[in-house]
Amino acid sequence: FRAYKVGGTHRHIPEMEQELSLLAAEPVTITFTPHLLPVSRGILSTMYARLDHDVSETELQELFDDTYRDEQFVRVCPAGTLPATQYVRGSNYCDIGFKIDRRTGRIIVITAIDNIAKGAAGQAVQNMNLMNNLDEAAGLTGTPFFP
Repeated sequence: FRAYKVGGTHRHIPEMEQELSLLAAEPVTITFTPHLLPVSRGILSTMYARLDHDVSETELQELFDDTYRDEQFVRVCPAGTLPATQYVRGSNYCDIGFKIDRRTGRIIVITAIDNIAKGAAGQAVQNMNLMNNLDEAAGLTGTPFFP
């Protein structure tokens, strides 16, 4: 178990900051450090962000629910629960949960995916489906178990 690409060197940081900045309508910088586990599939990500004003967990839960309500492959965890790789294994889902750290004024967002099912090939199929006006889930709902 080890940290990977520590210190702002992960190749996806520019893309994440770009999309977050578009969403926030102002520049956003992030700290992102993935960790590698000796497992055959699954990524659990933990992200931290400063809250710029006091917000309740209920308000944030509603925001996450509203944001992802129509996303077929995103599941927002119920309030008070966090995602785990065991619940996305063999699927194209991304599970999202959060907690607020009142002491530091930060939100902690945790996501889980199966990087084999929702890896580059799975994302390519999903995008191809959308670009060709096909069912977004076409070819993505089977259980691809190996290993």
